[in-house]
Amino acid sequence: MIRLRRLRENEVLRNMVRETQISKSDLVYPVFIKEGTNEKNPVDSMPGIYQYTLDRFDEELERIQAAGIPAILIFGIPEHKDECGSGAYDENGITQRAVREIKKKAPELLIIADVCLCEYTSHGHCGLVQDGKILNDETLPLLAKMAVTLAKAGADMIAPSDMMDGHIAYLRKALDENGCVDTLLMGYSAKFASGYYSPFRDAAHSAPAFGDRRTYQMDPANGREALRECEADIEEGADIIMVKPALAYLDIVKAVRGETKHPLAVYNVSGEYSMVKAAAINGWIDEKRIVMENMIAMKRAGADIIITYHALDVARWLQDEQ
Repeated sequence: MIRLRRLRENEVLRNMVRETQISKSDLVYPVFIKEGTNEKNPVDSMPGIYQYTLDRFDEELERIQAAGIPAILIFGIPEHKDECGSGAYDENGITQRAVREIKKKAPELLIIADVCLCEYTSHGHCGLVQDGKILNDETLPLLAKMAVTLAKAGADMIAPSDMMDGHIAYLRKALDENGCVDTLLMGYSAKFASGYYSPFRDAAHSAPAFGDRRTYQMDPANGREALRECEADIEEGADIIMVKPALAYLDIVKAVRGETKHPLAVYNVSGEYSMVKAAAINGWIDEKRIVMENMIAMKRAGADIIITYHALDVARWLQDEQ
């Protein structure tokens, strides 16, 4: 008889033959920084997550550093919004100021800056709009201006989440021409039009005022198309590619991993986070066990990098186990 259970006999053996490991170096923690002063606003649909004004962000930065989180993904929330999202590419915009301030206080922290217009436009869409249509090519120069201002502010990596065609090549060219040749690009390569984003839109104040984003984000039914999107981003010069969301798309993660040796990120998005938190608050699940099982699933599917709102908790649990 083949007795596979021999390898599960005790903790030493189980650790010895464990195929997939989670470490702090895998984690990226998303943060929300808003204009204003002396505010720390809870995001009701995301227990434990807050919007901070820049003058209050030090307390969150201290938690991030104490936990040993190596990287953050910044989303800015402006006070002013307009049709063309001008606050997104303002050199003194909220995200640009946040990057400069955080880099000054925590130079070792890797800063990833989200590039998209949705938080900054009055209509809430990720690009310019004309007669109800999202304009692809006309949006690219604005995304490029945003990317360059954030890179010059000190962002180590630019992550365009807008899903405009050709944006990686356009941003790479703009960054290089402006002396930002060492700034990395992480594509939101296979970003699906998902119901799992709803809590994020509360956190970032980015819900579209009309329609939805299905003309530019991917159909959740399409797997082969996801591979094409990833291939396109790689050809255009992405340093890292991403699948978003994570848990409902682990088959996509696995398929992408099988097609490329590029570094692969997943975004464990707000809805995935909030469902776990809600069940844990009600005492229905063991939060730590479920979260760590989810982390393992993402790594086992092939992810190198996990962007997750659970990052602080995961880092603490990993530390406790040492």
